[in-house]
Amino acid sequence: MSRRLRDDRRLKTLIAQECARLIVEEGVQNFGAARRKAASRLAINDRTILPDNVAIEQALLDRQRLFHADRQAVHLRGLRETALKAMRFLARFRPRLIGSVLSGAAGPHASIQLHLFADSPEEITLFLLECHIPFETDEHRLNMASGARVCLPVFRFTAGEACIDLTVFGPLAEREAPLSPVNGRPMRRAGLAEVEALLAES
Repeated sequence: MSRRLRDDRRLKTLIAQECARLIVEEGVQNFGAARRKAASRLAINDRTILPDNVAIEQALLDRQRLFHADRQAVHLRGLRETALKAMRFLARFRPRLIGSVLSGAAGPHASIQLHLFADSPEEITLFLLECHIPFETDEHRLNMASGARVCLPVFRFTAGEACIDLTVFGPLAEREAPLSPVNGRPMRRAGLAEVEALLAES
């Protein structure tokens, strides 16, 4: 292996570690934003040596195990317990947990992300209003395995100290998970039983 290649790999690792630090300590939520900020801080202009999302997620997991193992375990369990309560509350919409709370990479600023399935977003609006839950709305752009790029409604509310994001899909989309922004593969989705199992294991 050439010295240049070794140096590039070492630099890529350092950038990934800085991305992880930004996510954990400064609350940067998006891997892309963390990558841009890390590159700027380290004065890196060569985009070819920037780490991909998989490398950043691995650096995030490594950092949490190394520096925050006990605190991270308690924090993650709390988020998963809150996610399970939210999923039971939203059971009629067949909720699925996704993202860092499911993978275990959730930092101190992570939100709980759920996929819901309904005939229309208005069903979620009415349900939350009837339950007197204040919420905000947003949109989420996702890539599907079919190649389609979709823009879906998001409902956001807080439960205790946790922020919960609900992305609403049509009923048939339960069969086709969107592509993960981390590795480009279909997202892992966990139903109630799997989340219960995760909590039982921990």
